[in-house]
Amino acid sequence: MQSVYAAGLLTRLRVPLMVCMLMLAALLAGCVTTTDSRFAREADRDEAVDNYVRLATAYLSKGNYDRARNHLDRALELDSSDAAALATKGLLYQAEGEPELAEEAYEKALRSDSGYTRGRVFYGAFLYNNQRYEEAREQFRVASRDTGYEDRASVFYNLGRTNERLGNLEAAAGDYERAVELRRGDSRALLALSRVLADAGDWSMASRYYSRLSQIIQRSPQLRHTPESLLVGVRIARHFGDYNRESSLALLLRNEYPNSEEYRQYKALIADDNG
Repeated sequence: MQSVYAAGLLTRLRVPLMVCMLMLAALLAGCVTTTDSRFAREADRDEAVDNYVRLATAYLSKGNYDRARNHLDRALELDSSDAAALATKGLLYQAEGEPELAEEAYEKALRSDSGYTRGRVFYGAFLYNNQRYEEAREQFRVASRDTGYEDRASVFYNLGRTNERLGNLEAAAGDYERAVELRRGDSRALLALSRVLADAGDWSMASRYYSRLSQIIQRSPQLRHTPESLLVGVRIARHFGDYNRESSLALLLRNEYPNSEEYRQYKALIADDNG
C-alpha cells in the first residue's frame, strides 16, 4: 500500500515538475531570443553607423560637404557618441573653415573614446595646421604608442615634423627614423630624415639615407625628385666634394623647377661660395 501511495505521489509530482521544466525552458528560450535580438539590433546599428561614416568620408574627400554632413547626421542620430562619426564631423568643419566647431568635435570624439587613434591623429593635424605645435606633439605622441594602429609610420612622420617645427632636430630625426623602420620604402620619411641629419651636421648618415631615397626614386616610375629632394642631394654632394653628383642634381633642379624656392636657395648657395 505504501509503495502504491509513493508511486501515486511520484505520478502527481511528475506532472507539475514537467510543467515547470517546460516553463523554464520557454523562459530561457525567451531570454536567449531577446538577448540575441538585442545584440543583432546593436550589430545592425553599429554596421549602419560605420557605413554612414564611410560614405561621409568618401563625399568629404570629393568636396561634397552637404552629402557628407547628411550621412554624418544620420550616423549620429543612431549613436550620438560614435567617435568615428564625431571625428569625421571635425574634418568636415575644418574643411568648411569652422575651426572652433572642428576642435569641439575632435575633443568630443576623444572624450567618447580616448583610444580612437585615428581621431587623435586628425586632432593632432588640426593643431599642427593652426601652429599649435606643443599641443600637436602631445596628440601625436599619444597616438604613436598605439602599436596596433595601421598607419603608425605616418604618426611618427607627423611627430617628426612637429618636433622639427619646435627646433628639436634630434627628436625629429628619431621620429623620422622610426617612420622609416615601420615603412621601409617611405620616400617622404627618408627625405625628411636626410634633411634633418644634414641640418644637424651628421653628413654620413644623411648621405646613407639619401642614397636609399635615390634608389627608391630610380626604381619607381611613380616617383620623381621634388625641389626639396634635389636641394638636399646638392647639399650632401657639396659637403663630400662630389661635384659630378652636385652638377647633375643642380641641373635637374634648374630644368625642372626653375621658379622654386629651392632653386633660389641653390643660387644663393653658389653665390656665397663665389663671393
